[in-house]
Amino acid sequence: MPRVAVVGATGAVGGVMVDLLLERGFDNVSLFASARSAGRKVRGLRVEEASPERLAGFDVCFFSAGSKASRELVPDAARAGALCVDKSEAFRLQDGVPLVVPEVNGDRALEHDGVIANPNCSTIPLTLVLQPLREEAGLRSVRVATYQSVSGKGAQRLQQLLDEPQAEHDLSVDWEFDGEEFDEEMKIREETRKILELPELPVSATCVRVPVPLGHAESVWIETEEPLAPARACELLAAAPSVRLEDFPTPGKAAGGDEALVGRIRRDPASQNGLSLHLACDNLRKGAALNGIQIAELVLSRRTVAA
Repeated sequence: MPRVAVVGATGAVGGVMVDLLLERGFDNVSLFASARSAGRKVRGLRVEEASPERLAGFDVCFFSAGSKASRELVPDAARAGALCVDKSEAFRLQDGVPLVVPEVNGDRALEHDGVIANPNCSTIPLTLVLQPLREEAGLRSVRVATYQSVSGKGAQRLQQLLDEPQAEHDLSVDWEFDGEEFDEEMKIREETRKILELPELPVSATCVRVPVPLGHAESVWIETEEPLAPARACELLAAAPSVRLEDFPTPGKAAGGDEALVGRIRRDPASQNGLSLHLACDNLRKGAALNGIQIAELVLSRRTVAA
């Protein structure tokens, strides 16, 4: 089995990643985090302080410790020979770095130069749903409103929600703002374009944080190039990998699952060839940790075949 490192193992995504790696048969896993978290145990494994020297010698390194740590640690780990799968925004839009959802553009993972970027936790389920519709009828435009759980902000923010009185729960927007849009909205637009390889696709997003512990939901309005009946869209999505039809997808229904739930598929009378739908996905599993693991499994399987 490959030697695997998880950097950011004490975070919300890191803990789920450790669980999934062990469930999927990875038995040579080492855990890393910041100096502040070193010495803690996750799933019985001791966490060490991450450093370039300590990360040398691994076959695969998963990074879920934020963009600052990734920029400091990923280049050295890649030069040391590791396949680096990074969950932060540090490399997602960098030229030459594949941004991969295996079910959508898995072949791009094989073009890596040591680093593969794992997309945003809202972009992953969105592209899973868009891809089969795009293949059938083309895409003219996409509009999306996201309702993102607090676990997307990290373990500390999740605990804050769990500890606060229910009367204090409220909507929030906790992303960087440039005067026109939040950086989360930019990420969804630019990452969707890169994954689908449609650099001019009009994509408009509005993002909000909701007082839900786990699971991101999205309302999506799509305009296709060719007419696409809702019934046919349902057929396509029912057959799509990692997608499951649900009458009314919710974060609660998606929690703990490995699929994007999609439903409420109907005509959008406000646009030509318009469809409207709703989706939900566990943002810590398929929206983050599982997608990264699937990227690594894809690359490792091709290496085995080539050998």
